Amino acid sequence: MRKNVINFIFTTLMAVTLSQLLPWWSVMIAGFIASLIIELKKLAVFFIPFSAILCYWSLYAFILSSANDFILAKKIAVLLSLSDNHYLLILVTGVIGGMAAGVAGILGKQIKNVIS
Repeated sequence: MRKNVINFIFTTLMAVTLSQLLPWWSVMIAGFIASLIIELKKLAVFFIPFSAILCYWSLYAFILSSANDFILAKKIAVLLSLSDNHYLLILVTGVIGGMAAGVAGILGKQIKNVIS
């Protein structure tokens, strides 16, 4: 349980730091490196980086969108057939980022297993 919390915090902090320097795929680097450094078991290898980036991207998207009263988010939600629901768009954004980080976390665990 303790490793899960440490990995969650480490992944989030690394993603925040890397996203200032790199494009959107920096969350994959964060999930990959966190899984190399902090060993997780079974499904936690996917779900800890997934939930860390889901929370980070959803919160970040909400903060950015609330600055302009969700005008752009509402328009994008209409384009994606989300029925003008900007909150659902923010959730979808978080899930996509979380899936990218989760898959990168699995890759990090597999590479660590191959090396050792």
